[in-house]
Amino acid sequence: GSYLVGDYLYKKSKLNPLVNPVAISILLVASILIFTGVSYERYFNGAKFIHFMLGPATVALAIPIYKQINLIQKEATSIFISLIAGSLFAIFSTYYFAKLMNLDIQIIYSMMPRSVTAPIAMGISELIGGVPSLTAIITILTGIVGASFGTFALDLLRIKDMTARGFAFGLSSHGIGTARAMSRNETAGIFAALALGLSGIATSIIIPLLFKLINF
Repeated sequence: GSYLVGDYLYKKSKLNPLVNPVAISILLVASILIFTGVSYERYFNGAKFIHFMLGPATVALAIPIYKQINLIQKEATSIFISLIAGSLFAIFSTYYFAKLMNLDIQIIYSMMPRSVTAPIAMGISELIGGVPSLTAIITILTGIVGASFGTFALDLLRIKDMTARGFAFGLSSHGIGTARAMSRNETAGIFAALALGLSGIATSIIIPLLFKLINF
């Protein structure tokens, strides 16, 4: 119900990226829980079915990706370079900016996998000594910010190609960015879904590897 309210406002704003339906629904649910005094545990017991459906919904993204397999194969080199460059940039920029802000090392570790989908990010965080629950919050915030401001950044850079725009959304802001791309253009949505999956795989390999090679 909260998401339907957010989606209604999003459409009434003529798809203004700042009126993000995910952000609105999170604020509504959180406000209701705080106002009514309902604990998160009690809320989640009733939301387990929706949480379970997240898995099949994510896997279902393979269908539109498969339909564009020829275009994906054609762009394979560009996809690979963008994937590695984007994943490394997200990891190192997060780490060094957080260090510059003198954040606690455990918080930094919790932030490093923020650009991939939450279940994978939480797993990576736990592996490297972060706090998975904090990682989940940071990951969701990353998705909302990326989905809200990504359009402005891509327009500013004059990137018009929908495959590039979609891949950028999926790579930088995972599921929330993918939903944003899907709502605007089918091709962008397909490449965002592709980036969502590939970035999860790449980051789950790169971060543990970096921890073995570099003394973070």
